[in-house]
Amino acid sequence: MANVNVVIGAGSIGQAIVRRVSAGKHVLLADIRLENAEAAAKTLRDAGFMVTTAVVDVTSRASVHALVELATSLGDVCGVIHAAGVSPSQAPAQVILKVDLYGTALVLEEFGNVIAAGGAGVVIASQSGHRLPPLTLEENAELATTPTEQLLSLPWLQPDKVTDPLNAYQISKKGNSLRVMAEAVRWGKRGARVNTISPGIIITPLANDELSGPRGDGYRRMLCLSPAGRAGTPDEVGNVGALLMGADGAFITGSDFLMDGGVTASYWYGELAPQK
Repeated sequence: MANVNVVIGAGSIGQAIVRRVSAGKHVLLADIRLENAEAAAKTLRDAGFMVTTAVVDVTSRASVHALVELATSLGDVCGVIHAAGVSPSQAPAQVILKVDLYGTALVLEEFGNVIAAGGAGVVIASQSGHRLPPLTLEENAELATTPTEQLLSLPWLQPDKVTDPLNAYQISKKGNSLRVMAEAVRWGKRGARVNTISPGIIITPLANDELSGPRGDGYRRMLCLSPAGRAGTPDEVGNVGALLMGADGAFITGSDFLMDGGVTASYWYGELAPQK
């Protein structure tokens, strides 16, 4: 049986990570659009990787479960890279919560049932979760541990409470890191690890949507006033992903790695700080 790395979301970041950790492994590349998965698969196959493609809708338990069954039919699932999601310029608030918050919880639950001993997972969150005002301990616990199918029924996540797409995105990404902390306990019982990476502005098609969207000026200001003074690249995220999924990261689980060129630092303590 082969060792299988599953990538959900065929974008630049998922590809950058999987290239670093999949030599000799079977890659299962899934996306909501088959044409996206096939295009990414061609690039990987041309570089010598063995790739199977699939369609997945992370908001559907049946769809995610079908992906799990396909993955286990190919071999032992030793890696999961969850890089699917929508941004504030791409969808309304409730869609963002369903895709980015519920969808991530669903992927973690379903693949946490089959992840192999010694396996590892990485969820791509966002710097946005680090700019959300502090939640209460109760709210943190609810995002981390509420049963998946009840998550979107939490009173404080209802349409009359969360109306702004950016706020929905911040909640979702904070929820991702909290969910991973809780799931790390369960995955650990199977001898596996899981972590989040919270990138800043990484030049991808999604980031370009943001830079050309209604919040574009704000994003460019972030880059100018950040300590790094630039955007990141998918390959830089790939380096961190490889650490977290490989032997050098064997003692790291339930953690969130913020890599945003210092944008969050500047937001809280520098020139990007909100005016009082």
